Amino acid sequence: MKRIIFTLSLLFTCGTLWAQVIDKFILDMVHHNPGEPLTQSAFNHPEFLKKEGYNGQVINDFTFAHAALTFDKLNPDIFPQGSKERAWVNDAAVKVKNYIKNAHQAGIKIYYFTDIIVLPKKLIALYKDEICDKNGKVSFEREKTIEIHKIMLDELFDTFPDLDGLVIRTGETYLNNVPYHSGNGPITNGEASHIKLLQLLREEVCEKRNKKIFYRTWSFGGMHEEPKYYLGVTDAIKPHPNLVFSIKHTKGDYHRTFSFNPTLGIGNHPQIVEVQAQREYEGKGAYPNYVAEGVINGFEEYQNIQGLKSLEQLKRNKNFKGIWTWSRGGGWVGPYIKNEFWCRLNAFVLGRWGLNPTLSEAQVFNQFMDEEGITDAPSRTNFRKLSLLSAKAVLRGHASAAYPFEQDWVWWMRDEFLSGIDNPNIDSHLFPSEGYLYKAFSSWYNKGLLMQVIKEKHDAVKLWAEIYQLSKNINMANKEDQAYIQTSSLYGFLLHQIIANGWEVMALGFTGDKTGKYDKEKLKAAIKKYDVAWQKYLDLKKTHPDCATLYKPYAFIYQKPSYHADLGMNASVNKYRLLFKKL
Repeated sequence: MKRIIFTLSLLFTCGTLWAQVIDKFILDMVHHNPGEPLTQSAFNHPEFLKKEGYNGQVINDFTFAHAALTFDKLNPDIFPQGSKERAWVNDAAVKVKNYIKNAHQAGIKIYYFTDIIVLPKKLIALYKDEICDKNGKVSFEREKTIEIHKIMLDELFDTFPDLDGLVIRTGETYLNNVPYHSGNGPITNGEASHIKLLQLLREEVCEKRNKKIFYRTWSFGGMHEEPKYYLGVTDAIKPHPNLVFSIKHTKGDYHRTFSFNPTLGIGNHPQIVEVQAQREYEGKGAYPNYVAEGVINGFEEYQNIQGLKSLEQLKRNKNFKGIWTWSRGGGWVGPYIKNEFWCRLNAFVLGRWGLNPTLSEAQVFNQFMDEEGITDAPSRTNFRKLSLLSAKAVLRGHASAAYPFEQDWVWWMRDEFLSGIDNPNIDSHLFPSEGYLYKAFSSWYNKGLLMQVIKEKHDAVKLWAEIYQLSKNINMANKEDQAYIQTSSLYGFLLHQIIANGWEVMALGFTGDKTGKYDKEKLKAAIKKYDVAWQKYLDLKKTHPDCATLYKPYAFIYQKPSYHADLGMNASVNKYRLLFKKL
């Protein structure tokens, strides 16, 4: 009898613990590049997500579910029968239904990434006088706009009744994959706009349809990172179990040096934490970059920051309801990878830890090594050390661990581009990455720190050299992954040689610009090292089929298809190369 009671007690206890575990949302998303072919990834497949412990999939191919509607009840002339526009909508609806079916067959929930406002171009033309403001933008300040969105949400869940919910974004509007739609952001009146939209979604989706809304705070104007603004919005909305706020772990975009988000853990609503596993500003998986440890335990740059610094501190907060990993994607163009190993490592540790936060990050990391067949003690030690070193190397190679580094400066390097030190006059609406290093170099030069910062870049190269050596002493079951660990580590080493030597050329040239005296010998040596590093980097791609595509020495501009113009690191280095020939 005692044994039966003990067994029942154990089952009750385990059941309670399991209920606590599965009460968390463990979501994943492949963020396909807007306007490009869909990303090929294991994370596209719900069966893989289920196996990895995820209980929800976010679909984000930018062919939104609400773009797959006819709006017939509003006006049959929006997508007339027999038109090519209606055929496109019908095809899109088939894709949505297939996504839903596949997710449910695998045993997980499915939520559609949704930009607000996105409406058919024909609808906007027909109702322009009733829904647009004086600037021709669709406005939530117009009653007809709200009415149309109610009709849209009704048709959405009538058409896709098995869809489990929506992920709402208001900060940006991507129209690349919806040729017959247009739109713009809905937040035109600060906090009041968020409140109006949230009340609509809460009533029409959470209550009326009993579906989930994950409301992303990623926006502009303070909602994402200012506690006062966040509370001003969320305190005006009555909590609902179907309404969850989704917040990036960083105070801003996914950059190192950015603080842990201060809006996490506050207010009265459930929250999930967004984390990018394929870091769009830090290589996109082309080289080792293990961020899960820093997200869970706190990055080294957070040591002197007050308040919450990590998921480990957040996990006991009543609002914490799970993790949403971006396993793949974010940003624009490349680097493009052929092997998802580093993305998979970050996603695995974050997702499995989210399922059971009583485990330490190190314990979950060990689980990853177990599953990947990294079994012998030396290999496990080397892989752990390599992974932790990658976080240190990225911080020092991209930003700084020791010197002032303002938030804007992180944009000098983004996606597949390396900017220079020109201070260009480019339309700011193109979001140019050129110009930030000029500001950074000016600040460091004025403080007498410029050459010390350059030394830190060379110190980062030493870390990458150690990472590469470690990579050659890791054995694992999957030999393709084992080879990729070496290839990607060498990629990181060579890329950061380019960065360190390129920065040195620019710093020597910048100093010469200021003083009128150029150190010819040092410039000559730095330019030579820069050229050698580039050649080795190019050779890596030629000799290693598993190598990711390469970075380009240009500054980013938001202008497809190339997303760059002529400025960038090469332009800055060549300026001093030509000057050197004249000296």
